[in-house]
Amino acid sequence: MTSLRIGTRGSPLALWQAKHVAAAIAKNGGPPTKLITIRTSGDRLSNANLSKVGGKRLFVKEIEEALVEERIDLAVHSAKDLPSERLSGLSIRAALPREDPRDAIVASQSNQLDVSQITAISILGSSENHLRVGTGSIRRTAQLKHAFPGINISSVRGNVGTRLRKLDDGNFDLLILATAGLLRLNLANRITARIPSDLCVPAPGQGIVVGEYRNNDAETDELLASIADPETTAALAAERALVTALGADCQVPLGAIATPSDDQLIVRGVVASPDGKTLINQEAHGSFSDASNVGREVASLLLKHGAGSILSAARSMAE
Repeated sequence: MTSLRIGTRGSPLALWQAKHVAAAIAKNGGPPTKLITIRTSGDRLSNANLSKVGGKRLFVKEIEEALVEERIDLAVHSAKDLPSERLSGLSIRAALPREDPRDAIVASQSNQLDVSQITAISILGSSENHLRVGTGSIRRTAQLKHAFPGINISSVRGNVGTRLRKLDDGNFDLLILATAGLLRLNLANRITARIPSDLCVPAPGQGIVVGEYRNNDAETDELLASIADPETTAALAAERALVTALGADCQVPLGAIATPSDDQLIVRGVVASPDGKTLINQEAHGSFSDASNVGREVASLLLKHGAGSILSAARSMAE
């Protein structure tokens, strides 16, 4: 291979991810890389409700087409943006160590808070009935409504920069964003508090960067394997197995997080009704090598305790 063509979206966060994967490949003695920016349907419909216009595949459709048509050799994505069903002939690998998977609270710059004296719970508890909280995630909305029934949540769309501008322009008092994205964009100073994962279970794959490639491309597979982080690889396998077993997508309020603990992987899954009134929480643990089966076990436990009816109702509401 004379050079590796890497396809990516053009947002600042997507470019950060692609550049860091390219740097990791170069550091490991890989071939020269070339970034190819591809505008996706999701970028063109940045203000639309994803569940109404085609779901997560909107953010990868054109990139995967370029991969299948061999116009690129490798696609770099945020794992949480990938739909659960893979296109025939394509595979994925975790490409970098996982960043902090938790959600973060971001206060507007005009809202003077002493971050040394506050916690996520104190902020969100005080936000009930008066502070305007913005998020584009049905998962976050459902879990936060369950924990704080009076919370005032409104939808917000756009990339991180767009959402922060809306916040600072006074459209919201607080935003809920992924901690990983803020850290990778050097915006750690905007984090007011990080939400514990037992209060709001992250999206499956949150904080994980993946490489997608053609099944018959052994050379690219080897390049990704050489930079893969074993713990991140196991976590991704468990979380995606859980999602696939539930047949879930962005239309349903599902959280999943696999956490390494010594030589074990603890996998936790949450399904909540969109209004937050019902929440089902289950977990299981097992070895790294059995990660996918542990994820499927959690999915089975969730279904056993009634998650199926919640998922069906959520899908019906989204149609």
